[in-house]
Amino acid sequence: MVDQPITRASVGLRSERGPVLLSVMLSAGLVAIDSTILATAVPAIVDDLGGFSQFPWLFSIYLLAQAVAVPIYGKLADIIGRKAIMLFGIGAFVLGSVLCGLAWSMPALIAFRAIQGLGAGAVQPMGMTIIGDIYTLAERAKVQGYLASVWAISAVVGPTLGGLFVDFLDWRWIFFVNVPLGAVAVWMLVRKFSENLTRTKHKIDYAGAVLLAVGGSLLIFGLLEGGVLWSWFSWQSLLVLGGAAVLLVSFALVERRAAEPILPGWIFTRRILNGANLVSLTVGVLLIGLTSYVPLFAQGVLKTSALVAGFALAAMTIGWPLAASNSGRLYLRIGFRNTGLIGSVLVLAAAVLLITLSPASPIWVVAVTCFLVGLGLGLIASPSLIAAQSTVGWQHRGVVTGANMFARSMGSAIGIAVFGAIANSKLAGHTSGPVGGHGGGASDVPPEVLAPAIQQVFFGSAVIAVVLIAAVLIIPRRVETVELGAPATPEPTDR
Repeated sequence: MVDQPITRASVGLRSERGPVLLSVMLSAGLVAIDSTILATAVPAIVDDLGGFSQFPWLFSIYLLAQAVAVPIYGKLADIIGRKAIMLFGIGAFVLGSVLCGLAWSMPALIAFRAIQGLGAGAVQPMGMTIIGDIYTLAERAKVQGYLASVWAISAVVGPTLGGLFVDFLDWRWIFFVNVPLGAVAVWMLVRKFSENLTRTKHKIDYAGAVLLAVGGSLLIFGLLEGGVLWSWFSWQSLLVLGGAAVLLVSFALVERRAAEPILPGWIFTRRILNGANLVSLTVGVLLIGLTSYVPLFAQGVLKTSALVAGFALAAMTIGWPLAASNSGRLYLRIGFRNTGLIGSVLVLAAAVLLITLSPASPIWVVAVTCFLVGLGLGLIASPSLIAAQSTVGWQHRGVVTGANMFARSMGSAIGIAVFGAIANSKLAGHTSGPVGGHGGGASDVPPEVLAPAIQQVFFGSAVIAVVLIAAVLIIPRRVETVELGAPATPEPTDR
C-alpha cells in the first residue's frame, strides 16, 4: 500500500510541510487548552463576577455556537478554501478570548464565550481538513501522532496553567494566553500555507445556512436545558424542540432544491460516511458522560479532591493520543473497520469496569479505567474520520469533515440530556438540581445514594459502547480512497 517508507523527516515538523503542520497544531492547541483550563478557574470567576447559577452556560453556549457553525464552515471551506476559514476561526477565537478576559459580568462573559465557540467551530474541522489535503493516507498515519500529542500536552498544561493563573495572577489570564498562540498560528499559516484554488462562481445556500443554524441551535438548546430550566414535558420544552423539528425539516426540504447545499444529500447515501458519522455521534455521547460523571464519582463517592479527580480523568486524555498516534500502523495493515472494532471492544470492557466501581474502589482503578477508554477512543475517533475524508476529493472534504464534527457535538448534547435524566431519576428528592447538569446540589448527597445513581450512568455508557460497536460495523471492510488532488464524485462507491 506504501511505495516508500514514511519517516518523520518526510512528514514531520522539519519537513517542507512542517510549518503548516505546526500551525495546525498550534491552532488545535488553542481549543484543546481552552477545554481544560477553564474548569479550574470557575470558582474564581464566580467569586469575582457572581452568577453562580449561570456559570454552566460558559460551557453550554460554547458547545452550542461551535456545533451549529461546524457544517457551515465545512461547506464554505469547499467554496473559498481552508485558509480563509481557518484564519477567520483563529481570529474569532482570539477576539472572543480577549473579550472574555475583559468581561465585566457573567452575562457578558457568556456572550463572549459564544464568540470563542464560533471560532472553535472553524479551527477544529479546518485543521483536520488541511491535514487531509496535504498528506496522503499513509502519511496521515504518521502525522496523527503529532496531532494527538497536542491533546496529551493540553491535558497537563491546561489545568496547570489554570491553577497558576488563579493562584498567582488573575483568572483573566486563562483567556489572554490564547493571544500569543493565535498570533503565531496566524503568522505561520499566512506565510507557509498556500492553496491552489480554482476561482469559480458559487451560489451560497444562505437559506439553508440560516435554517440549520437556528434549527440546530434550538435543538441543542432544548437538549441541554430539558430537565434543567424546565421539565421535559413542559410547554417550553415542546415549543423549543418542536420549533427545532420544524426548522430542520424545512432545512432538509431547502437542501433538496439548493444548487450548492450546506449538507448535500449524497452524504447520507454513503455507507462509509454514515458509519463514520454515527461513530462520531456515539463518541460524543460517551465523552460527555465520562467527563461529567467520573469526576463527580471521584469527589462525591470516593471523597477525593478536585485535583485528584481531574488527574484520574486526565488518564483518558493520555490514553487517547497514545492510541491515536499508533492507530495508523493498524489501519494501514488491517483496515479501518478492524482497527475501530479493537478500539470499541476496549471501550466496552472499560465501561463494564466502570459499572463495578463502588465506594470502596481506589482512585487508581478509576484512572486505569479512564486510560482504557482513552486507548479505545484513540483507535476509533480519528481513524473513522480519516476513512471518511479519504473517500472524497478536495472539493468535498470540508463538508465531510464538518458533518462528522457536527455529529460529535450533537452526541454531546444528547449525552448530557440522557445521562442527566438517568442520574436525576435515581436522585429525586436528594438534590436541589440536576446532578452533572446545571443545577448542582450533589455535594449534600451521601455516597450511598450518589453511587448507585452514577453507576446507572456508567451502565448507560456500556449500552452506548455496544452501539459504538454496531456503528463501527457499518463501516465497510474495504474503503475506496481518493488520492490527493483527485476529483471527487458524489456517487456512492462503497461495497
